[in-house]
Amino acid sequence: MLDETLKGQLQAYLQKLLQPIELVAALDDSAKSQELDGLLHEIAALSDKITLRRDDSETRKPSFAINRVGTDIGVRFAGLPMGHEFTSLVLALLQVGGHPSKTAADVIEQVQNLDGEFRFETYFSLSCQNCPDVVQALNLMSVLNPNIQHVAIDGALYQDEVEQRQVMSVPTVFLNGEVFDQGRMSLEQILAKIDTGSSAREAEKIKAKGAFDVLVIGGGPAGAAAAIYAARKGIRTGVAAERFGGQVLDTMSIENFISVDYTEGPKLGAALEQHVKNYDVDIMNLQRADSLVPASDATGGLVEVQLANGATLKSKTVILSTGARWRQMGVPGEDQYRNKGVAYCPHCDGPLFKGKRVAVIGGGNSGVEAAIDLAGIVAHVTLIEFDSKLRADDVLQRKLRSLPNVDIIVSALSTEVLGDGQKVSALVYKDRVSEEMHTLELEGIFVQIGLLPNTEWLKGTLELSPRGEIVIDERGQTSLPGVFAAGDATTVPYKQIVIAMGAGSTAALSAFDHLIRTSAPAAEVKKVALA
Repeated sequence: MLDETLKGQLQAYLQKLLQPIELVAALDDSAKSQELDGLLHEIAALSDKITLRRDDSETRKPSFAINRVGTDIGVRFAGLPMGHEFTSLVLALLQVGGHPSKTAADVIEQVQNLDGEFRFETYFSLSCQNCPDVVQALNLMSVLNPNIQHVAIDGALYQDEVEQRQVMSVPTVFLNGEVFDQGRMSLEQILAKIDTGSSAREAEKIKAKGAFDVLVIGGGPAGAAAAIYAARKGIRTGVAAERFGGQVLDTMSIENFISVDYTEGPKLGAALEQHVKNYDVDIMNLQRADSLVPASDATGGLVEVQLANGATLKSKTVILSTGARWRQMGVPGEDQYRNKGVAYCPHCDGPLFKGKRVAVIGGGNSGVEAAIDLAGIVAHVTLIEFDSKLRADDVLQRKLRSLPNVDIIVSALSTEVLGDGQKVSALVYKDRVSEEMHTLELEGIFVQIGLLPNTEWLKGTLELSPRGEIVIDERGQTSLPGVFAAGDATTVPYKQIVIAMGAGSTAALSAFDHLIRTSAPAAEVKKVALA
């Protein structure tokens, strides 16, 4: 299972084990069980602190537990955690073995103080880049608190369970047998859902904060760049982000980030956050902005940002970098069957539709790439494009048309998603040439029709384009003095990571220029007062 290079790397990691651990395998006669048995023997041979035994009493086979010897601490994987989940396996081995987590001390304490019994089950796919964050967070929680148990389940391997429990999107998390949530979640987000008092406690902390010189709203590439450039000026900088990393976390592969041949969204997102943390930046994660109050005499000359939890942040300048999200079709049935057949991430959810019929909505690069990827998994793909022709690059179109299990329909307007109340059963579309209505029977619909800026909360406050984008000039200045913007939420013509980073840097430099021209930064005021 593991090549010599990977074995060497894993052996080096396992030297960090502080306490003995035991691998307990539940196997049957299947080929996957044989693969898992081989993997576990290879792992056990790499450290004298690891033992291996077999216990076939577990219902799910193949599966295995990683237990700390002599304790109730452990995690379980149902399937082979390879692909994107191999890192989850390595972290589980280390953490069960006593190696300390780098998670913030206050978060660890919050997990340890949770009361009640929590039995988590997470369905993942090996091609899902969003799943490891969830698996790793819940594994760590089960290591920190003996009242928490977690099983990570490969949905593609346990298709019967997936069908029975109506799992049509990964990651899907069950808590004590009931659906808990779906999609990417950080440890902090999970805690916020089960520790109901955490939001109020965080709001009180935020209310006590003083005014910033630069407050960045949003933690994607633009927001991270803005925060770094502002902090390097030595001024008081804060970042309030609903999800640090933003949409880049949902990006499978990145091959056009200059000087980096290849990386993946979650890896880049983690690097962005770590880079910001290297500076004196007050990061406030899981904070959604609700409204913007322009600077006035009533606000003491400060811009105010009101958060969803009731707290208010104040700053001399603000940089808006709230990014964008996947655009929806906006047809009846779409919301009802979201994560029940309607999906937006083919890499994550594609394996759950193995052998089924699906549609891809959108004929741009994203849509055609999704159709190509899905064609290798599902029984049949129908690509539906509103325009009279596909808009994807020619090389992608040629590849798509060469596939035997793909149909392409152009000049088609999707009008309704049909289902049986539990899952998708069909898509209704209108032929824009003949005006005829058609019903396409299928089990899955993957929507790939572009982005929508996250700016609804700004309507009526500053100038937005007809598409809802924040109107900016070449300096990132908005229609409000002291308020700047950058990234995919703005009128910048190309929505690219490298462009967002440049725009964030520009906005931060413009904000600093505004500060030195209008008033001394808070850091300077403090120095004068002390003198």
